[in-house]
Amino acid sequence: MNTRSRITSEKLALFESQIKKNKELPGPLMPTLHDAQHIFGYIPISVQKIIAKELNESVAKINGVVTFYSNFSITPKGRRTLGVCLGTACYVRGSQTIMDTLEEELGIKAGETTKDGEITLEATRCIGACGLAPVFSVADKIYGNASITKAKQIIKEIKAETHEIK
Repeated sequence: MNTRSRITSEKLALFESQIKKNKELPGPLMPTLHDAQHIFGYIPISVQKIIAKELNESVAKINGVVTFYSNFSITPKGRRTLGVCLGTACYVRGSQTIMDTLEEELGIKAGETTKDGEITLEATRCIGACGLAPVFSVADKIYGNASITKAKQIIKEIKAETHEIK
């Protein structure tokens, strides 16, 4: 399992100190959710309940915000997020084929994380690089004029890096 996603007492203590700081701000919900996502790697219902209690909000409201915004996740994400743009320009230029290739190479579907917790594959909408369509991203790096060959090369590089780290 991805250790980044484990909820430990140390992470909970850090998060609770962040909530205290955020409560002093106007509109503490969004900063608190960003802190939760950063500290835990996702915002499970157990963390949503803590936020609801501390900010005197309903769990339903917290969950609604978490599930509305794409930068928050209710399931653990990998160390790296690989996003394939399926917006109109990218789709017309073959991004679905790239997505299909990545799903096959990684053995997961869009929205899932590899068993080793390294990579989360996401289908994204327009990321504002239409002139470079089709595009995909790894973390904050954008790969334009993407191809199946380029996608396979990037996966190979990520797997090699992962192997070196372990």
